Amino acid sequence: MTDRPATEIQASINFAASHDKRPEIYAHRPPDGEEARTSEPSRIQVRVEDVGGQDASLSLDVEGMAVVPLDTVVDFGDPDAITSTYYAACEASVAAATGAERVVAFDYNLRSAPRAEAGEPGLQRPVKFAHNDYTEASGPQRVRDLFPEEADQLLSRRFAVINVWRPMSHPAEDVPLGVCDARTIAPEHLLQTALKYSERTGEIYSLAYHPDQRWIYIPALAPTRALLLKCYDSAMDGRARFTAHAAFRDPTARPDAPARESVEVRTLAFF
Repeated sequence: MTDRPATEIQASINFAASHDKRPEIYAHRPPDGEEARTSEPSRIQVRVEDVGGQDASLSLDVEGMAVVPLDTVVDFGDPDAITSTYYAACEASVAAATGAERVVAFDYNLRSAPRAEAGEPGLQRPVKFAHNDYTEASGPQRVRDLFPEEADQLLSRRFAVINVWRPMSHPAEDVPLGVCDARTIAPEHLLQTALKYSERTGEIYSLAYHPDQRWIYIPALAPTRALLLKCYDSAMDGRARFTAHAAFRDPTARPDAPARESVEVRTLAFF
């Protein structure tokens, strides 16, 4: 790995462009005649702080991000192993980090640009667009979708949506994950965006750029550690409720660094 005497880098991140109506993004091939997204993102150079030496101080309730050990060995080519062994490990990590009474893992994505471009089933490219996976509306809706009979009771108390992100097999050097400190995101920076699947339409937040935003990352995160990202929190007591994240190319990564391969698991934490 390249020596990193500096504590920050300059990197390009894609942000939402100003839009008069709710942006739309297709999560699958759009119908003939329609674009994959209703507006092109704005590519902006931003300062990204290297917090690798201070990651123990990061907090889900402050920055909206935490780093935890997660060295479970899993065959990520086996969906059953992911939804049993790896889901259980993610649930335990989130419970330990948050004190949640109940944690349920419910979805995952595997990402590798070369393998996705080669057409390998089940692989997607890293998302190089600043976004947050859930909104004020879609967070509770996910609970209703997954637990229709329990929803009223579960939504009557605090819950959060927390993503568990980590490299699959080797450190994430070339295209790490950048996270926007939740304290530096104002409500007007978050744009409701329709995410259109073949069978349903979800909603995420796209992030509009503002110079006051603080971006952070951990270079070459090892596959024995995971980032916890808070994508929704029903509590309105001053703690972080939403953040945003985006993959970006690290200009200081080794030229021969292997392509990033990562796994992310979405969990619901009930308190």
